[in-house]
Amino acid sequence: MTETSASPVPGAAAPRASASRGTLGLMLLSTALGAALVLTAVGRTWAEGVVSGIGGSRIAVTASGAKLTALPTATALVAMAAAVAVFAVRGRWRVLVGALTVLAGAGAVAGALIGSTDTAGLHALAAGQLGLSSGRAEEITRTVWPWVALAGGVLLVAAGALTARFGAGWPSMGARYEAPSRTGPARAESPADLWKALDRGEDPTG
Repeated sequence: MTETSASPVPGAAAPRASASRGTLGLMLLSTALGAALVLTAVGRTWAEGVVSGIGGSRIAVTASGAKLTALPTATALVAMAAAVAVFAVRGRWRVLVGALTVLAGAGAVAGALIGSTDTAGLHALAAGQLGLSSGRAEEITRTVWPWVALAGGVLLVAAGALTARFGAGWPSMGARYEAPSRTGPARAESPADLWKALDRGEDPTG
């Protein structure tokens, strides 16, 4: 009596493909949203104060996140680059890309925490306002923007964790991304572009 091998169930791979596409889309969305929050927040005012000038005048001093710390901006850009790099590597290399994104997100969180308590940067700005080598800001108040940057960093950490956990099963870059066309170099896709492609039902790796 001959044994017959079980034939594959039609459509069995569909749930796996759908789950893979879902985690990939979630990673891209988390990266795009997280980076957008960080980059938007660092351009806004994080701290305000006043400095006493000559003759008792009081001058307002404001400091954006970018002036207090460069860490969130740099790490957000690294995370965006890592999200694009996911499509250029395969297998275990994606675990490393995910780990890099986690570190970038953690750096953004650390930068937000540093900026939310920094006074040295505001004092330096106060001294610059007066044209003196030293000066101190007084009546310092903080805004909510450092916490917006922190939320963005948390999203980047989540994106990196998704990449490390599920990235090995994601499709790899298609030929149109691997080599420049005859008419010129291929345009690099941003996480937002890739997410829009998924939202339209397109395969950004095909």
